[in-house]
Amino acid sequence: MIDDLLQEAAEKMAKSIEVLGHELGTIRTGRATPGLVDRLQVDYYGAPTPLQQLAQVHAPEPRMLVIQPYDRTAIASIEKALQKSELGLNPSNDGQVIRIPFPPLTEDRRKELAKLVHHRAEEARVAIRNIRREEQHGIQALEKDGDISQDDLKRAMDQLQKVTDKHIELVDQAAARKEAEVLEV
Repeated sequence: MIDDLLQEAAEKMAKSIEVLGHELGTIRTGRATPGLVDRLQVDYYGAPTPLQQLAQVHAPEPRMLVIQPYDRTAIASIEKALQKSELGLNPSNDGQVIRIPFPPLTEDRRKELAKLVHHRAEEARVAIRNIRREEQHGIQALEKDGDISQDDLKRAMDQLQKVTDKHIELVDQAAARKEAEVLEV
């Protein structure tokens, strides 16, 4: 029973780290990557639609992102969504493709992005701690019902804390890598 709860906690914590990885991938660095616009929603015929369903996104060079819509009538909607996004991008189109040049980041913008990385990492840590708390309640309920002894409770809590510490360390490593990437000139 305890092993099942610990395994469930580890899986949930791993999912939190996976979500953090996706969120950090959308934070702009000095390079253009298609991942920056992954979460962008475009108003396409009145319905919010993910950009990947409307266009092909690729980076032909390190400081340029090219978006090639499958439907040319969607160019204006895609361009509007890019301008409204918090990415600070200035797209231009030639009627067939949208080109997004990536100017070098200023020092102030790099610091803002580093703060955003810290914020997202803290959200992931909080999610992991919430998972720990839920599992602690489950383990305590087992002890309260008489299914496990107090010694088993103590051992399970220690193991849960070790799993939590390991996953928080992974969050810290991911945040440190992304921060170094953002602050790189």
